[in-house]
Amino acid sequence: MTMADAGWSMDDLDEDEAPRGPVGKAFRLSAADSLSIGNAVCGFLAVCVLAWSAIAQLQQSREFHPDPRYFATAVVLLLIGATCDLFDGLVARRFRASAMGAELDNLADVISFGFAPAFMVVAWAGFSHRLPLWLVLCAAVSVLVAGVVRLARFACVKTKSGDFMGLPIPMGAMTVVSIVLLFQPSYPTVIGIFAVAWLMVSRIEYPKPKGNLAAVVLAWIMVNVACLIIWAADLAGGDILIQIGACMQIALVSAIPLRVLMFKREQRKERKLTGSVR
Repeated sequence: MTMADAGWSMDDLDEDEAPRGPVGKAFRLSAADSLSIGNAVCGFLAVCVLAWSAIAQLQQSREFHPDPRYFATAVVLLLIGATCDLFDGLVARRFRASAMGAELDNLADVISFGFAPAFMVVAWAGFSHRLPLWLVLCAAVSVLVAGVVRLARFACVKTKSGDFMGLPIPMGAMTVVSIVLLFQPSYPTVIGIFAVAWLMVSRIEYPKPKGNLAAVVLAWIMVNVACLIIWAADLAGGDILIQIGACMQIALVSAIPLRVLMFKREQRKERKLTGSVR
């Protein structure tokens, strides 16, 4: 008895195994998707710039010393990627979102704010001989893994307040970059990188940039880009500007958890007072 005798054909099998759902719509890129792809391209180019810097120097002198110009270029690319990431959600809500918009956004974030800063940590400390290579790799891997877990949890878990649970991955990446730009490789700075990775997977809630806050975030990104360009061009005051910007980024990320802990402590005190009065 053949398949044809049984009433089956290859066309029937192909129809059964064909993907279900709006396949045609899934392949239509929206304006928001273009921003997500731009974010991914910026992250990839940042890695290429750092890799080219290391390869060129190692070929010439067999020693690698981080060049501020290449690092500044890589950071500017990441900031451009962060701007694309800031606007892709706004554009999707304002115009049209495709069926794969959320997936594209997460994949782009992994490249720009997970892999790229992790690679920057390796380029920053991996050739310095100040720290064991295994420790540098562990710090870089912690940034990458924390970013991946952070994005996966964001896709599955929604907070009641609508805020972010854990440090948003773009802010985490910029904080890692600030540590790299501000300090030399050392054990305390590596501990700081581990702390940033922990904040990304923590349960501390960070406010979403909406309305005026989104405008402030965009202005902050533009100021950082300007400071990086001045620093990379070796203009007067560039070193001070980059130090101030990096310190403010680290202070901002550190202050929010402290404020949240103080707020929760005050809430517990109020509940205790309310319970004692009753």
